[in-house]
Amino acid sequence: MSARRSASGPGASSAFQLPSDYVPPTQPPSARSPDARKSQLLRTYTSTLRSTPLLLVFQHSNLTAVEWSAIRRELGLALAKVPPPPPLPADAAPGLPPPVDIASSVRLQVIRTGMFKVALRVVEFFDSGAAAATTGLPDVYTHDLSEAAYEATSKMALQRINIPEMSTFKQLGPLLVGPLAILKFPAISPAHLSAALSILAPSPPEFPPPTRRVNPGYYEAVFQNAVKKLLLVGGRIESKVFDVDGVKWVGGIDGGLDVLRAQLVALLQSAGIGLTNTLEGAGKSLWLTVESRRSVLEEEEKAAKGNQEKGVEAGEASSES
Repeated sequence: MSARRSASGPGASSAFQLPSDYVPPTQPPSARSPDARKSQLLRTYTSTLRSTPLLLVFQHSNLTAVEWSAIRRELGLALAKVPPPPPLPADAAPGLPPPVDIASSVRLQVIRTGMFKVALRVVEFFDSGAAAATTGLPDVYTHDLSEAAYEATSKMALQRINIPEMSTFKQLGPLLVGPLAILKFPAISPAHLSAALSILAPSPPEFPPPTRRVNPGYYEAVFQNAVKKLLLVGGRIESKVFDVDGVKWVGGIDGGLDVLRAQLVALLQSAGIGLTNTLEGAGKSLWLTVESRRSVLEEEEKAAKGNQEKGVEAGEASSES
């Protein structure tokens, strides 16, 4: 009892006091305070950039909450009208994921431009695995808010001249100016992209807006005032930057990616068949040439043997006479 009392006395707490620089394993050291709003935004934006294959960037100007609600309402109605993808055929390759309707997962989000630029630098120029191998620290200590990520992105920010010209940050950076909003698609679907463009950036005849009879809410004053304050400036599709024309080209793919894949497969098959026919034709011509040459040589050899036999017979006849 006395040992327990001494261990639990006032002076015993100092023996078990944690050092001032102790960091729990569940919260690795960070260059930024993980509880700060900017830190949470940075982690959200890096996750979005890594997990979103199709992302559109819009500039907006002083939209009110009512106008944002109208835009999201009309966007949701347009996406809901896109036909769901057909199920996989019975003879489809095993292991293919079943088609999913992404209409309910498309999100329009207002972003902080400065933090989004930082997140784009982190995603493109910071490799947590390489940083862990260089520093000898586990991967948990080279996260997006770590000192290693901060130093890597700060170095790239100071040395802009060394940023590759074809990098996503170099191409998308000039578009990240002013108040911005992003439209996130969880999968690349030209049909859903076309529906979104017809609402947020209509351009007849490729992406005409809905008629007043089909969707009278589109022509309400609140929505019309709101959509005029939106400007499509570009997009990021599969880590590649597209301008407005490129985004519209993707949205205008007839039949979606399945048709595009089928066309690519047909093109590769036709090219393979043409190459096979070319190789077979060359082989056949070579075989015919060799065979004709062999037959000529055989005939010459037979003729030479016949002449030799005739000469021997003539010699024998002359010797007998």
